[in-house]
This record gives sequence, structure tokens and C-alpha cells, in this order.
Amino acid sequence: MTYKHLTIDELTMIESYYLQHNKPVEIANRMGRAIQTIYNVVNKFKQGKTALDYWHQYKENKKKCGRKVIQLPAHEVDYIKEKVTLGWTPDVIIGRKERPVSCGMRTLYRLFSKGIFDIDTLPMKGKRK
Repeated sequence: MTYKHLTIDELTMIESYYLQHNKPVEIANRMGRAIQTIYNVVNKFKQGKTALDYWHQYKENKKKCGRKVIQLPAHEVDYIKEKVTLGWTPDVIIGRKERPVSCGMRTLYRLFSKGIFDIDTLPMKGKRK
């Protein structure tokens, strides 16, 4: 079963039904949603929140999801730049394991493609367009 998050339109509908003194079970049946989902929203309304407050809190929580941005320590950045100027590729830097680098080979290539490291300093293999 796939789950969908509540949209702002659904939240305002729940709020209007709640202000008309409809029971959460009736609201859930009308909207085709789980009763517990409606109860969660209604309990926020009882605390004095509005549908817009609920939506903003949801958005703030969603910002905390996902992978965090990769920040390499300064000594690792210097080491990578030094080895690239010597003609090493990212897979050689990671594969030789002279020093520990806190990211993998694919991540290091992504850092080059995002512009954190200068991609022009990589040794050219094949045609570069």
C-alpha cells in the first residue's frame, strides 16, 4: 500500500470540517483517509494550530530529511588537490589508500563534477567535450 502525504488543500478541508463540528471518523470517511491521520491533524487544531501552521511544520520537518552535504576536512582537500596536480585520477587517490579519505570514488567524482574541485585539473582520458 502506498502512502501519500496530506496536501495543503486536504488540510484546509479537514480544518473546515473540524470547524463545522464533524467527528474525525466522518472526516476520514469523506476524504478517504485513515482515521489516525485525521486524528493527528485534529489534535493539532485542538492545541490552537491552524492548517497553515501544520503545513509549515511539515515542511520544516521535511527539510531535515535526506543526505547531508559532504564536507571534507581541509587536510583531505589539500591532499586531493596535491595528488590531482601530480596527474592522479580520483580512483587512484582512493584506491592507493596512502591516506584515508572520508568519501568514496564515486563521491569524489561527483565533487569534481559539482565544481568543488576543478575538473580541468583531472588528467584527460579520451575526448572531452
